[in-house]
Amino acid sequence: MTTAASTPAYRRLSVEQRRLQLIDAALSLFAHRAPEDVSLDDVAEAAGVSRPLVYRYFPGGKVQLYEVALGSAADELKLCFAEPQTGPLTQRLASALDRYLGFVDTHDTGFSALLQGGSVVETSRTTATVDGVRREAAEQILLHLDVTDTAGPRLRMMVRTWIAAVEAASLIWLDEGKQPPLPELRDWMVDHFVALLTATSATDPQTADVTREALALETSEGAAGVLARRVIPVISEAAHLL
Repeated sequence: MTTAASTPAYRRLSVEQRRLQLIDAALSLFAHRAPEDVSLDDVAEAAGVSRPLVYRYFPGGKVQLYEVALGSAADELKLCFAEPQTGPLTQRLASALDRYLGFVDTHDTGFSALLQGGSVVETSRTTATVDGVRREAAEQILLHLDVTDTAGPRLRMMVRTWIAAVEAASLIWLDEGKQPPLPELRDWMVDHFVALLTATSATDPQTADVTREALALETSEGAAGVLARRVIPVISEAAHLL
C-alpha cells in the first residue's frame, strides 16, 4: 500500500518549468559531487519527483541530463566575461573574474570534474561545451581589447594562455582549500594579464599598440598603477641587463 508520506508531492508545472527544475536539481548535485557519484535517483529525490519522471524528460538517462546541465552551467560561465566596454581594462577584468571565481566557489567539485575531465559521463559534446566556454571567454577579452576581428596570432595566443592560466589557478585554488582569499586570487590574475600583455608587447607590434591604449585608461590608484609601483623597484635592481 502506498502512503501519502512515501509518494512525492508533485507540483503542477509546465513542461519547460519541470525540465528547468530537473536541470537545477542536477546542477546542484553536480556542483558538489563528481558526475559519476550522482544517480538519477539522487536527481529525482532532490527535485521531489519520481525516477520515471526524470527519464520521461531525459530518456538518455544521466549522460543526457549531465550534458544538458553542463550546457546550462556553460551559458552562465560565458556571461562572466560579458562586461561593459567602459573604464580601465583592469577594472573590467576584475569584475569578470569576480563572477567567474564566484561560480568556481559555488560549484567547486563540479567545476573540478568539468575541467579535469575523465568522468565516466564525459562525452564529445561535454568536451565541446567546455571548449566553447574557453573560446567565448577569449573572444570577450579580445572585444575588450578592441581587436575581435583583427587579432594576430601572438595576441590571440596570449589571451588564450591567460584563460588557461585562470582555469589552472582556479583548480589549484580549490585543491589548496580555497586559499588565498578570492579577492587576492582575482587581483593576482589581473596582474598576470597585465604582465602577459606587456611581455608580448616586446615582440609583437599589434600587442604593443593595444597595451599602450589600455594603459592610457589606467590610473595610478588602479591595478596597473599598483603593479607598476611594486615591480619597478625589483626591475631597477637589474639595471645591469640594460
